[in-house]
Amino acid sequence: MDVGMKMAEDNLEYQLLNLGVFDYALILSLLGIGAFYLHRKNQNKNEFDEATIRSFNMVPVQDRQQEASFITKMKTHDRSVVVFYGSQTGTAEEFASRLAKETVRFGLKALVADPEECDLAELVQLKDIPNSLAIFCLATYGEGDATDNCTEFYDWLTNTDVNLDGVNYAVFGLGNKTYEHYNRVGVTVDKLLEKLGATRVHDLGLGDDDGNIEEDFITWKDLFWSSVCAKFNLMASGSDISLRQYELKTYENGELDDDQIYKGEILRLNGYMNQKLPFDPKNPFLAPIVVNRELYKGERSCMHIELDIEHSKLKYETGDHVGVYPTNSEDLVNRIGELLNTNLDTVFTLNNLDEDSSKKHPFPCPCSYRTALRHYVDITSLPRTHILKELAEFANDEEKEFLLSMAKPTDESKQLYSNWIVKSLRSIVHVLEDLPSVKIPLDHLIELLPRLNSRYYSISSSNKMHPKSIHITAVYIEYNTPTNRLVKGVATSWMKAKQVTDTNVQVDALPEDAPENYSGARYTVRNGNSHDSFYSVLNSKICPQIPIFVRKSQFKVPVKTSTPIVMVGPGTGVAPFRGFLQERKYLRDRFPEKEHGKNILYYGCRKRSEDYLYENELKQYQEEGVLTKLYVTFSRDQAEKVYVTHLLKENKDEIWDLIGKNNGCFYVCGDARTMAKDVREIMLSIVIEKGNKTHNDAEQYLKTMELQRRYSSDVWS
Repeated sequence: MDVGMKMAEDNLEYQLLNLGVFDYALILSLLGIGAFYLHRKNQNKNEFDEATIRSFNMVPVQDRQQEASFITKMKTHDRSVVVFYGSQTGTAEEFASRLAKETVRFGLKALVADPEECDLAELVQLKDIPNSLAIFCLATYGEGDATDNCTEFYDWLTNTDVNLDGVNYAVFGLGNKTYEHYNRVGVTVDKLLEKLGATRVHDLGLGDDDGNIEEDFITWKDLFWSSVCAKFNLMASGSDISLRQYELKTYENGELDDDQIYKGEILRLNGYMNQKLPFDPKNPFLAPIVVNRELYKGERSCMHIELDIEHSKLKYETGDHVGVYPTNSEDLVNRIGELLNTNLDTVFTLNNLDEDSSKKHPFPCPCSYRTALRHYVDITSLPRTHILKELAEFANDEEKEFLLSMAKPTDESKQLYSNWIVKSLRSIVHVLEDLPSVKIPLDHLIELLPRLNSRYYSISSSNKMHPKSIHITAVYIEYNTPTNRLVKGVATSWMKAKQVTDTNVQVDALPEDAPENYSGARYTVRNGNSHDSFYSVLNSKICPQIPIFVRKSQFKVPVKTSTPIVMVGPGTGVAPFRGFLQERKYLRDRFPEKEHGKNILYYGCRKRSEDYLYENELKQYQEEGVLTKLYVTFSRDQAEKVYVTHLLKENKDEIWDLIGKNNGCFYVCGDARTMAKDVREIMLSIVIEKGNKTHNDAEQYLKTMELQRRYSSDVWS
């Protein structure tokens, strides 16, 4: 290639990397104009390719609108209550379903609705239904954001000026106090509905997932129904009514073909054996694990996992998250089968009794009980009070009384639930073991249990350096409960067992024409001894596969390479910063003649000799000049514990010089409960002291940094 041409290409790449928001907006506008011109030009053509003609099932617009119309459903089926949920992990959806079921006690009928599937502008018509009520169970997600299924409604509500006079409503928000924007979505929606003229039937409820969100919910719920009774002049029935939401249908052995039965797929039947683009949360990619190595040297364990995404067309950017769908322990699944005397290989379907519901099944059906317990329901979380209440119906008198005593809306019941379930960390398996008379039908239990959610990990690689792979850094979770039970993390224990191997893994079949060192296109096989194990054969290695997808993040390296950055990432909080450093090294090597900002990392762990993550890599980055400074502390290598927060306090001048004087970016990743809060307080003190600002001005300064994405957090509790 001509040297001048090569230099021109390099310069163009660099300029693209350093474009600002306005530049990108201008480029997109020009592209849009060009696309519009080509579209108009093509419209004038009378020719067409017969091969492109396809047949479609045409659905009238009116019919499609009626399907999405919750008002039409309510009027048609005599329902006066609609319960909307904004849910990321399933808790808000569960609370919405519980509220809807309880309406029967008050002579009402309710519709549970996903805002993503509704036209919320129809709220103005709710007043046309006598004694109607809209309930919102809304979780706050990430940095004060609405959940994925509630984003469109949230945006509409914050920008509309419709008149909601005559609309009755109540809001219960779900959040976590360890995060800065605690319950922002619930609080905002409550205020906006009132501002638009709607009538608040009961005070806003706020649930704290860092505390006891179940207690928060049942406390609010009890008072909420009292307000509803007063508002609409209703009376509750004498006792709670237990109603099944789904109807069981079982299949005889051989009644269904194997390819008609779900085996763990998220949405599409046989979607794992026949992978199709594009890949997303509803259609995850089976990524081969090509590396799974231990990072720690002591008794604890931390995995470095590399996932091959070469043939997936998955794209990620440095700082993004990877979502992983885990599988429950086979031992725990078998234990439930033993405790409830059920054949786990029975194939079944749960059909929604509510014909108006868009959710026909609680999870993909038909499937076996084993598949449901392994892939679809959460069997390790703490059971909520409504589950205990249902279990009581299948217990002897003594254990029934005990279970019901934890499910009442009294202070004594809440304390008993807190002690016996929350503080003792009892899962549904533990409850069934400790109360042996409980013999609830397995299909009933599965209906009650929450869905098994994906787990998210900060990607610890750069897409520029590793475009064909995604790296994960994950600590293996294992602990003993107060009842002397060993509990293992669902996802980390599952991934830890997925080791790359040369032999000793028996699979059903290999390609007949596969050479000894098979490579190229991935060949997927299912292990005959497991219900969830898929493998790829790559370069003489048998690589376990796991279902993944990419979730975009705002936690990004500055576009301009000259911008200095300060990174605070103790423990596995260093994961995304490994990707940051890879990216900055790539750009430094690619454009050595350009200006490159300083990169400073604050890292901490317990002991240098046991859990110093990526020690050699960090040292190499220092030697190469990529990592300008590395501040490291080992909290347990001396008598008095020293954390990264102590190091930050020692370097106030340097931090202010980079952040305050040179418009650098500040990043923190790790524990939200204490570390991230302490780091922000230290930053506040630096702005006050070194920036000569008042406390209020310093707070505003940090908020401005956050809006500019110059202060970014990737934290968890």
